[in-house]
Amino acid sequence: MIKLFATDLDGTLLRSDNTVSDRTRAALRSAADAGLVVAFVTGRPPRWLDVLVEETGHVGVAVGANGAVLYDMAAEELLSVHALEPELMRELGAELRTAFPAVNFAVEYGHGFAAEKDYVHDWQISPSHDRRGSPIARPVIADFAEITADPGVKLLAKDRAADADEFLAAALDLVGGRATITHSSSFGLLEISAPGVTKATGLAELAARHGVGADQVVAVGDMPNDIAMLRWAGRSYVVADAHPAAVAAADEVIGSNDDDAVAKLIESLLP
Repeated sequence: MIKLFATDLDGTLLRSDNTVSDRTRAALRSAADAGLVVAFVTGRPPRWLDVLVEETGHVGVAVGANGAVLYDMAAEELLSVHALEPELMRELGAELRTAFPAVNFAVEYGHGFAAEKDYVHDWQISPSHDRRGSPIARPVIADFAEITADPGVKLLAKDRAADADEFLAAALDLVGGRATITHSSSFGLLEISAPGVTKATGLAELAARHGVGADQVVAVGDMPNDIAMLRWAGRSYVVADAHPAAVAAADEVIGSNDDDAVAKLIESLLP
């Protein structure tokens, strides 16, 4: 019996233009009305989750930053944080910079963000205001020592010219088990978390809060950062055009995110 429905956001629930269809909003509402726990499980930090409340109408607890945080979207409050310590970030950063001289770094802190000056952004760095209209602190631009002075929920390492999969494989060989490394991009952007922290551990933490076991969870994703979650859930799906590694980890492939595949899946699961 399904008790928790978990979905990735970008490339999975959201359309390619980052919008949410009326059908998807209705499906999420129907799942919640049927008593399912609905969880967004995403690489996004909290500051990129608040905007989805208006888009989706969903205000539950999200698993953010690839499992490093649980975030109450209604209260705009961090419920738990699993962070990388400054010393480890500096150690990993120095080694990655030696191996990949073109790399630049940024750090997610939970509610804040900082980056090196040459870290080139591929999307809006941060919304200017939260849902209540209160200003959000602007990102800090500083050198590597300064941006790693405080614990971070995610260290980002970007080499725009690198192949995403090759960059990940090389970094995994270099870092080993000292941290969790994954990616969810078509270019060289690594997402580095504390050792053992994945979307699966974050989702398991949320499920435990509701007394739900893995066999009662359905999960949907599309990229390598979803693999641990897809393997952990009792039943797992990927959308069309998912990364081959994600496809290999899932039980079934469904339709496209641009064709409301997640909404259709929810509809099929409800009585």
